[in-house]
Amino acid sequence: MDGIDEQPTLREKAYESFTRHLLARDVRPGQFVSQRRLVELTGLTLAAIRELIPRLEAEGLIKTVPQRGLQIAHIDLNLIREAFQLRLFLEKEAVALFTRSASDEMIAGLIKQHRDIADAIANGDASHELEVRAQAVDWGMHDAFIDALGNTIISNAYRVNSIKMRLISQERFRIDGRVGPVMGEHLKVLEAIEKRSAEDAVNNLAAHINHARDRALKI
Repeated sequence: MDGIDEQPTLREKAYESFTRHLLARDVRPGQFVSQRRLVELTGLTLAAIRELIPRLEAEGLIKTVPQRGLQIAHIDLNLIREAFQLRLFLEKEAVALFTRSASDEMIAGLIKQHRDIADAIANGDASHELEVRAQAVDWGMHDAFIDALGNTIISNAYRVNSIKMRLISQERFRIDGRVGPVMGEHLKVLEAIEKRSAEDAVNNLAAHINHARDRALKI
């Protein structure tokens, strides 16, 4: 029984370790890596890495290239279009439900987070620390919309897509230097939610996501 209990935990540790190193850019999109390199990177066993690989392949985070080895997901235009399309489909439904179901306190808390950052910018704060904080607030808002659905299948699909979105962000565009405009787009969404206008919230969110997609595509 102990072995049965430990295996899922070990697999999850391997997955979490890999994705953490991936988002920390210890391995880069398009890079080829060996199983041994993944062992060194994660500090886990070769057996754990071998169990991990099918999951990463299924999620599109790596692929096996014959005679070359394992390749980290490559950021190309097709991946960008598909990742943003999935994000748009999921978040439009999520924000509509969030508008109807979120508590006044939760909405007020999200608005305060954004206005605090906007105020800091207005007062001349252009620090890296503020950008890091803004990025966390950015992801936190979108995650809150998805969480409101209470759907494990959607949450898992969104989580995998979110990893790809963050890789795209790192490779193609970042929030650096755009904190003000991004917070402004978010506030339009949140203010529509505050008014309980699902239609406006969906439209403003779609405009925000499409702006991000266009920047990633360099349109």
